[in-house]
Amino acid sequence: MSKTLAPHPHTASRLALSELAPGAMQSEIRAMTTECDRIGGINLAQGVCDTPVPAPVEAEALAAIHAGHNIYTRLDGIARLRNAIAAKQQRDYGLRYDPETEVLVASGATAGLHAAAMALLNPGDEVLLFEPFYGYHVATLKSMRVKPVLVPLAEPDWALDTDALHAAITPRTRALILNTPANPSGKVFSRAELEAVAEVARTHDLFVFTDEIYEYFVYDGEKHIAPATLEGMRERTIVMSGFSKTFSVTGWRLGYVTADARWMAALGYFHDLTYVCAPAPLQHGAAAGLEQLPPSFYTQIAADHQSKRERILAALRDAGMEPSIPAGAYYVLASASRLPGKTAAEKARHLLAATGVASVAGSAFFRHGRGENLLRFCFAKKDHDLDEACVRLRRL
Repeated sequence: MSKTLAPHPHTASRLALSELAPGAMQSEIRAMTTECDRIGGINLAQGVCDTPVPAPVEAEALAAIHAGHNIYTRLDGIARLRNAIAAKQQRDYGLRYDPETEVLVASGATAGLHAAAMALLNPGDEVLLFEPFYGYHVATLKSMRVKPVLVPLAEPDWALDTDALHAAITPRTRALILNTPANPSGKVFSRAELEAVAEVARTHDLFVFTDEIYEYFVYDGEKHIAPATLEGMRERTIVMSGFSKTFSVTGWRLGYVTADARWMAALGYFHDLTYVCAPAPLQHGAAAGLEQLPPSFYTQIAADHQSKRERILAALRDAGMEPSIPAGAYYVLASASRLPGKTAAEKARHLLAATGVASVAGSAFFRHGRGENLLRFCFAKKDHDLDEACVRLRRL
């Protein structure tokens, strides 16, 4: 009969959380969504984008299910969608990508970042991010044991501080993440700012991971400039985008990566390891959208959301919560200084209790101690929900 040896009294149990887990916590966005659902409020916290799905996208996805396209695809996605993504990048930005070797259909842009980090970064590497930042970018890096290094943008208009950018570079810097148009600030990086970032990337031989998921959400005549189009940037830029926002299908988890063929094989391997492939029938829906929707569809997105932006800005001003005007994306950062609470999280919960409108604590997008007087609001909502939220905010 075998004997079970008792652990030494001074030996720590092997049944323990990982080194990463104790510092991990539910995102404030998810927490506020849960609380909003509990009380039946209006959720301006999470970027769910619940506007209608374009008819060709919805119809083709349903047709694909009925046609039996419900099994694994190639790890980098169906040829139809890869070809459509390559054609889109050529059409919009003049960027040529080989759909056979330089396009990956991912399970959301977040999966694209995860695969890129696995393929191109090592534990202990440093990656620069601009602050305010999107929390999933930071958390993904930390989960790889890669160090996020925050570079603050200059308030009140979130201008690039080139001195701060240069000061953040160390011998361990391997890459930077560039989100434009940006969540949560709505900042659209100008050509001059992108040229400055590109110069740093070329000088220090850095990868640039771009999150361009809000590329069509630009206002007041602004234009999204793809960083990969700048001199010497295509070979070092990992472009991440997707269909969640553009086609209002956040729950489909469907995005893509375009990058030089030297990097794509490794990205595909790690995406396959974690996700196997993106949802098969939904890929047909996205392909139909890229193939069939006219240019006016994309300009209308900007016009519709600029109208929504104006309504939420006016309501926030009337509520005494002075907003920062976003040039892109579909979020507003607004002052919460007049609301009760010591922290932004307390202020957000007070606002939810008082009005039934959910927002996100600004501190979720800044290093510790910053953003405590800011709240973020998402305005990509159905008109009747957004208008009701504005009525409730004005009651303050």
